[in-house]
Amino acid sequence: MILFIILGIILLIVGFTLSHNTNPFSKFAGLLRVLGFILIALGVFSSMFKQIDAGKVGVKSLYGSVDSDVLESGLHLINPLLDVTEFDVQTQNYTMSAVHGEGAQEGDDAIRVLSNDGLEVVIDLTVLYRVVPTEAPIIFKKIGVDYMDKIVRPVTRTRIRDNAVYYDAVALYSTKRNEFQQRIFKSIEADFKLRGLVLEQLLIRNINLPTSVKASIESKINAEQDAQKMTFVLQKEKQEAERKRVEAQGIADYQRIISLGLTDKQLQYEQIKAQKELAASPNSKIIFMNGKGSAPVILSDK
Repeated sequence: MILFIILGIILLIVGFTLSHNTNPFSKFAGLLRVLGFILIALGVFSSMFKQIDAGKVGVKSLYGSVDSDVLESGLHLINPLLDVTEFDVQTQNYTMSAVHGEGAQEGDDAIRVLSNDGLEVVIDLTVLYRVVPTEAPIIFKKIGVDYMDKIVRPVTRTRIRDNAVYYDAVALYSTKRNEFQQRIFKSIEADFKLRGLVLEQLLIRNINLPTSVKASIESKINAEQDAQKMTFVLQKEKQEAERKRVEAQGIADYQRIISLGLTDKQLQYEQIKAQKELAASPNSKIIFMNGKGSAPVILSDK
């Protein structure tokens, strides 16, 4: 668009210059002037239309004055003198990581903070945010298009450092991690809101502790696991001892009941029943013995 206008002006100047000179190219002066007017007209006409892509809004400005109304996605007819700056209103992310090539900036860009106990903790973080469409003109006027470097990055890093001092290193790594994340989310959300940004989510990707602290935590975890294992073994042995005690008590109770309940007559009756069953077997012999009350002896022929 601007290129057409510039080319048209150049052709007009050349055309008017040739028309006042006597040279072989002066006969093309009229044609150059016509082409110049056509290019200028095309440039002005095309600059009257502005297309805004989906997920973006356009901020209109004229000679430094910013219009409070934004252009939504679609095709718009505008003043050709307006300058339209597009703002992305979709969800954006900004990652600060110690891993090279993973964050928004090259190199180690993790956040280093001091905990309550004076230890350095390294935090990898991802910020999910978006621009409020109606606030885009204010952002453009007060901050500019580089709001990511001016607002998102410094505010996030500052608020994390401000809130980390309330926790010790081990708590940040384990028990207080979610509480810390919610706390910094609220503080960053408030700062973003004042500047036309919406904080959607704050993701603590990793928390690295000093090597000595890591070794201490791992040692404590191993000791706790060993203690839990020993508690389980002792409980199992206690249950086994209880089972054996109940079993022995049952046997003792059974023997006591038998010894108290059986009489001589009952024993003699059971003996006779057993002898009758053996006598009915074809493979046994009965030998009658002398003596009062003595039982016959039953022998097998095998």
